[in-house]
Amino acid sequence: MRRGDWAVAPVIDWLLQEGRLETDTAALVERLAARLLAEGAPVWRVRLGFFTIHPQLAAWAHVWVRGQPVRVESVPWGVERTSAWIGSPVEKMVATRAPVRVRLDRLRPGDHAVLHELAAAGGRDYLALPLAFSDGSLNVFALATDEPEGFGEHDVRSFAQLAHPLAAALEARAMRRVAETLLDTYVGHRSGRRILEGQIHRGDAEEIDAAIWYADLRGFTRLTETLPPARLMELLNTYFELVADAVTPRGGEILRFMGDATLIVFPSERRGELAPSCRAALEAALDAFARGEAANRSRLREGCPEIRFGVGLNAGTVIYGNVGARTRLDFTVVGPAVNRAARLESLTKELGVPLVMTGTFAAALGRPTRSLGAHRLRGLEEPVEVFALAS
Repeated sequence: MRRGDWAVAPVIDWLLQEGRLETDTAALVERLAARLLAEGAPVWRVRLGFFTIHPQLAAWAHVWVRGQPVRVESVPWGVERTSAWIGSPVEKMVATRAPVRVRLDRLRPGDHAVLHELAAAGGRDYLALPLAFSDGSLNVFALATDEPEGFGEHDVRSFAQLAHPLAAALEARAMRRVAETLLDTYVGHRSGRRILEGQIHRGDAEEIDAAIWYADLRGFTRLTETLPPARLMELLNTYFELVADAVTPRGGEILRFMGDATLIVFPSERRGELAPSCRAALEAALDAFARGEAANRSRLREGCPEIRFGVGLNAGTVIYGNVGARTRLDFTVVGPAVNRAARLESLTKELGVPLVMTGTFAAALGRPTRSLGAHRLRGLEEPVEVFALAS
């Protein structure tokens, strides 16, 4: 076959029939590149990138280079203000909503650094094509070749033909990823997976065993009355972040931020096995306190109010699932174990200790604790014995 006579139709057919069903984007890119090579397309590098809704990232990208595994890149927020974006071929493509082609063997000193990097790696021609999604956003289909003569006109036309079905295949995948990200951000990873699996009916729930964490800030009412809104939000965000950094690596899922309070669940892997969850919850609490002390040293130097909080820990069986109105649901945990954790936390102020736990939690913990006596908790008829760490 003469170079340049390769057929794009079989690649499009594969994409519409099989490729679109591939759930792993990295695998899709690898298989797409293999199909292009099999048809004789002069591809050396393929990059698929799409912008996203994410609290930390502006975009995702999957990069294939011939002979190498697909590389996944994350693009942080604020990239549009950096040299990586300004003046790049992708910036130009997004601004003009048109393809951008650059001969990599004819670059000038002032051309963007990414083009010089591709040329240094062996690239000879570069083409960026817009992938238009139904919401009006433009995403990226970028190709490069190491053929000495670069892309021919047939190559450019064929890649442009491929861009339309490729955009359709990627959009569904991108929207799924956005949905996963939003659910992870607002309801947590475990809950988000359950919602995506279809547990969206009121009453969809199950009983699980878990350790329950309930915490809130000290003096929050006074802080809301005295701090300017921006400083109050900064304090809350710093507090919530140090809690999240402590609990998430240990398997805790933040179910709710309620004003200054946090409700976190550490589900047990098996029914009746509370010890691992309780140890994880305690380790997370101690880590959060340590992070708070470190943050406070900086805050005091900067004249900012300290972050002080109390934690109540309980363990037991809870109902995990959907509650709410017909059209507005909350995926959460409910039950006596949750209520006791919340009531317990209020005792940290009265008893002058930052962390208290129920007898159930202390018994499952497997490390020395000390009794703080029996105390009445709001809403409960009988006093409840509470415990703190022995040291």
